[in-house]
Amino acid sequence: MKSYLKPALAAGIMFAAASPMIAAPAAAQVVKGIGVVSLPAVVANSNAYKTAETQRPVTYKAQVDAAEARRAAIAAQLQPLLTKYNADQAANANNPALNAQRQTIQQIGQSGQQELQQLLAPISLSRAYVTEQIEDRLDTAVQNAAKRKNIQLILDPTQGAVIYADAAYNITQDVLNELNTLLPSAQLVPPEGWLPREIREQQAAAAQGGAAVPTVPQNPPAATGR
Repeated sequence: MKSYLKPALAAGIMFAAASPMIAAPAAAQVVKGIGVVSLPAVVANSNAYKTAETQRPVTYKAQVDAAEARRAAIAAQLQPLLTKYNADQAANANNPALNAQRQTIQQIGQSGQQELQQLLAPISLSRAYVTEQIEDRLDTAVQNAAKRKNIQLILDPTQGAVIYADAAYNITQDVLNELNTLLPSAQLVPPEGWLPREIREQQAAAAQGGAAVPTVPQNPPAATGR
């Protein structure tokens, strides 16, 4: 099951969160045993995910405030440099000093971006931790929903497997109900030293193969799959 969770979830949790859940019509000719489910919609609409998204700005307020303050400071540092660069370029586009000015601006911007990533890394790690907890229960939620509705074949439109399906086939809400039962809420703050599954697997593979163990990025991506 998890082998197909990653590409399905990567199709867009943010899009799924903004999309309404589809209700089955009252009467339709339905071929029994077939269902359609949007896994990103299940994750994004789960109680655990939505609750964590609400709690995170409060729990990590210090990191958010620090990043915002640093972002403002970087912008203030860059503004006069950009103003001078634009003025000098307008006066003489061939001015050799423009290259040095441009490099300075780029260096400050890149360095600032790295600082912001470091400040916000705990937030990204928290999102990855919450999403992984949900994904760990998603397989069971799908199986439970399928058993309750006597479904033997499940298709996921986010993987391009479905061109059209009547809403009567949609079991996204059923899977969501099962997931909310299995995982009403998720832990927001990861334990010390926790790493996203993808990084853990990379490190394990590298260790078995005798290769260099991958380093942990400063700002681990939000885990939207696997």
